[in-house]
Amino acid sequence: MTEDVWLRRGRRSLGFSFFVQGVTFALLVTRIPAIQEQYGISDGLLPAFLAAVPILAGVASVATEHLVKRVPPGTVLRWAQPLVLLSLLGVGAGSRMWHVALALGAFGLSVGALDASMNMLGVSLQRAYGRSIMLGFHAAYSLGGIVGASAAWAGAHWQLSLFASYLPAVVVLLPLVFQGSRFYVDGAVGAGAGAGAGAERVAGKGLGAGGFKLLLPLCLVMACAYIGDSTVSNWSAKYLQDVLGSSEQLATVPYNVYMVTTLIGRAVGDLGVRRFGAVAVVRIGTLVAAGGFAVVAAAPGAWVGMLGFTLLGIGLCVIVPQTFAAAGRLFPGASDTAIARLNIFNYVGFLIGSPLVGGIGDAWSYRGAMLVPMVLVLVTLVHARSFGADGARYGVGHERRAGDRAVDVGRGGNGV
Repeated sequence: MTEDVWLRRGRRSLGFSFFVQGVTFALLVTRIPAIQEQYGISDGLLPAFLAAVPILAGVASVATEHLVKRVPPGTVLRWAQPLVLLSLLGVGAGSRMWHVALALGAFGLSVGALDASMNMLGVSLQRAYGRSIMLGFHAAYSLGGIVGASAAWAGAHWQLSLFASYLPAVVVLLPLVFQGSRFYVDGAVGAGAGAGAGAERVAGKGLGAGGFKLLLPLCLVMACAYIGDSTVSNWSAKYLQDVLGSSEQLATVPYNVYMVTTLIGRAVGDLGVRRFGAVAVVRIGTLVAAGGFAVVAAAPGAWVGMLGFTLLGIGLCVIVPQTFAAAGRLFPGASDTAIARLNIFNYVGFLIGSPLVGGIGDAWSYRGAMLVPMVLVLVTLVHARSFGADGARYGVGHERRAGDRAVDVGRGGNGV
């Protein structure tokens, strides 16, 4: 098998992994009311259950940083993703409080390892390709989210039990995940890119002295981006209905529109990075996202509000994938460690976002609350140089030309 074919298979299999994770996560979060009803979880206790998932995921991300020094990220992903699927099925299968607590705990731990290892492999593959492909992986996640949310809607519409809703997805996806995992590519090193993830595992390198200080701007960007994202997922329906006076049915539309525009933006975003560079794309995305929050805050009615949420999807969608990619460029010899630490701030933003907006909305106004994530997202402009400074020009200054498909890589062990 030629290196080119080997890389293409690795790219397709990893893209499918992102897609499956999008399906799985959407099936969980869109059925939270049904989970609460099935297990009799009170409104006061529900936030504790929901907070436990990202907290445990953060713990698992830290553990993955150390684990991949001994085994390839592909091996971690191969076993983490089936555990996520089985944990989802466990959420639907139980009947007692400790059942759902155990299942959600397993979900949180396995999803943290999955998120970290998926993005490690994505950065490694992008290095091997020599051009931006990370947005495409995250586009697959967005597509999976749309499919999962649609499946969850169908389950709710037909009044299926959680177990009956989740079982078909697990039965179909689990064997496909195992099959696809045979083609994960670990430790790929592109020409001129420096040592990759595989070299880090052999040498046991970390970020080095002052490394986390260099990574910190990207950590702040990641947290702020997820505060914006969680604002949309948790508050868009309530905002449209309670503040802008929409119908209950119309209030369900903004999140779907947000996911669709996220998919479109990520599907074409890699072309923008290749043409204009990561810094320009991130700056434009940040300004569009901030404009979206401003439109939402000032909207006179529901349709203008939906326009704001549409702009948010277009703007926010490019920031997270490019943040992971920038971490890989900044630390080409320690990308696994950088990505694992950066991934923690995904969960930090998720934990902060919803209660922050809710608290400000209750204490002041929800219109005013929408200005807070707007300001936080604009923090990205301050740190935009971290996406393409002199030490992080990979993928911009020496892109492969269109049609040049030759890749000079050394094949790393993929744990197969």
